[in-house]
Amino acid sequence: MTTESNAAEKQPPPSPVEAIKFESRGLRGGIPEFLTGDQDHFDETGKQLLKFHGSYQQDDRDARKNRKEGSTGGKFYMFMVRARIPGGLLTANQYLAIDDLAEKYANKTVRLTSRQSIQFHGIIKDGLKPTIAGLNHCLLSTLSACGDVNRNVMACPAPIKNHKAHDQLQQDCMAIALHLAPKSTGYHEIWLDGKPFKNEQERAQADEEPIYGKVYLPRKFKTGLSLPQDNCIDIHSQDLGFLANVKDGEVRGYDVLVGGGMGKTHGRDNTFPQLSRSIFYVPREKVLAAAEAVVKLYRDHGNRSDRKRARIKYLVADWGVEKFREVLKEYLDFPLELPKDIKVTGYDSHLGWNPQGDGRFWYGISVENGRIKDEGDFRLRSALREIAISIGKSCRLTAMQDILICDLETSDRPKVEAILRAHGVKLPLELSLVQRYSLACPAIPTCGLAICESERALPGVVDELEVILKEMELEDSAFTIRMTGCPNGCVRPYQSDIGLVGRGADKYLLYLGGRLEGDRLNFPVRDLVGRADVAKTLRPVFKEFKDSGTKGESFGDFCNRIGVDRLKVLTSPVI
Repeated sequence: MTTESNAAEKQPPPSPVEAIKFESRGLRGGIPEFLTGDQDHFDETGKQLLKFHGSYQQDDRDARKNRKEGSTGGKFYMFMVRARIPGGLLTANQYLAIDDLAEKYANKTVRLTSRQSIQFHGIIKDGLKPTIAGLNHCLLSTLSACGDVNRNVMACPAPIKNHKAHDQLQQDCMAIALHLAPKSTGYHEIWLDGKPFKNEQERAQADEEPIYGKVYLPRKFKTGLSLPQDNCIDIHSQDLGFLANVKDGEVRGYDVLVGGGMGKTHGRDNTFPQLSRSIFYVPREKVLAAAEAVVKLYRDHGNRSDRKRARIKYLVADWGVEKFREVLKEYLDFPLELPKDIKVTGYDSHLGWNPQGDGRFWYGISVENGRIKDEGDFRLRSALREIAISIGKSCRLTAMQDILICDLETSDRPKVEAILRAHGVKLPLELSLVQRYSLACPAIPTCGLAICESERALPGVVDELEVILKEMELEDSAFTIRMTGCPNGCVRPYQSDIGLVGRGADKYLLYLGGRLEGDRLNFPVRDLVGRADVAKTLRPVFKEFKDSGTKGESFGDFCNRIGVDRLKVLTSPVI
């Protein structure tokens, strides 16, 4: 037996998900049969394939508590549907269509995501197909919003018109999204009543994936484009990032960053969050070729045995930058040019009134944890619907789960504010900075990975922090606080000034030392902090920041400067 044969035998077998993808018949699997059958949930094969179509099967754990044990084991099955909205751009009519679908098929809320998209929660089986078809009817899609493919492509949403760079970023964002979208016709066949193929050979030819191949990517893949002066999309968290080289107001090219990712697994030291690294530089006209090359490298070399270590960040970490560049050269049809080492220099939340540079304005509205809802006297969902109907302007979604109402005339300004006030919605400048810069994932009751609360827990923590900050006269300090219900890091907690990562039973691992610009990881300071103890645990840190922080120093920079040992002392429980 040859050495090569011995090496091949020692390779661990592919994960079961790889076989599911291989045998899926262009991502169809048994989805068509399920939609016409009596069952209320998918088996494991269908659950995995459904992700590629933009939906996750979930279990409402609140409803489960009140449901008798039965054939479903007490679980209350439902579905989350996620749209693909490159750069977060929506017309007023598209927003209204989204709102209509939320009312008719979901839980009557719209959830803005940390990737500039929207999610519907609480959809039961009969509403799954009309929801996905409804999004397509308004010229949106759910294809590749989830699954082992390139997901929603992000870009700075600010509609600045007096120089070309912002529009060019959005143009490149859309081009990448379309170029890397799966080609399988199964999506249209299932959800849009496309005509099935007569035979398998005909279907296989139509479903050929020139970029992904038959088994797609080892795991999910996230791409974003950013300007150096405004890293509002957290480019260093992306698997693939394009950091713009801007000259005379135009994008001339990009430093291509690879290997960012926030997910980890508790108890596995070989999993970790990582910031992306500068790999090469491309002129703007080569952006699609660059994106395709990185995706193909990942397709061929990513870990297909252990999904916990299947992200491209582990290739970069294990190989190192130099080896990654050498392998990447084989996938490029042009010479690899070293990066220009462009640095992130700023961050903008885009909230409040902002001039677009064309005589019009956009208005950024803060959406707490991205949940657009009507609840008691607070009726944000009704307010946004009225704005879309009566003023009828476009909108854009941000990576902070907020919404920008765009193309407003001067005469629209009092109308927008009046509508918000009439519906009990505070204006951005009426909110504390800690609330404006807070971020949480949905977590319990809908996310199957969540081990504790996040969206429903963070507002209370923010309320308590507001009291402390006001008491210490620190309410004008801008810092990010992000909470997740598990270590997968969907809202990028490992880059924030304060990160709270779920450990279970309403306890969190506290991270400190990141910063607003998103170019530095924070570090773990104290484990198993109870939700009720978060604010009082942080109080001594804020006190020391008040007493010994230097002029102009941010809270995250202060924590990074004094270091983990001092922070552990400050956050230790008083005995």
